[in-house]
Amino acid sequence: VQLVESGGGLVQPGASLRLSCAASGFTFSRSIMSWVRQAPGKERELVASINKWFSTNYADFVKGRFSIFRENARNTVYLRMNSLKPEDTAVYYCRADQGYWGQGTQVTVSS
Repeated sequence: VQLVESGGGLVQPGASLRLSCAASGFTFSRSIMSWVRQAPGKERELVASINKWFSTNYADFVKGRFSIFRENARNTVYLRMNSLKPEDTAVYYCRADQGYWGQGTQVTVSS
């Protein structure tokens, strides 16, 4: 099983990023996929999730700014992040509901 995130980086406040998570080794299309983040000195927090019916859920602190979507044909889940704020700075992890995690990708929002 592998979950490989990409797309993080250093951006200015107000910028956008798109994170990707490529999955392999399990039945991706049937899995609930989530993005979870962890800021320095803080606990991990759920950002967004999407189930096999493409129904989505978002944390209040990203509603209206972030969107999660999936491409089952590519076994990939994405997180589109708009209007980024310094408080969005964190390591972003991809997670499958079976308990699989990726290695994380760093997002830093700073002027």
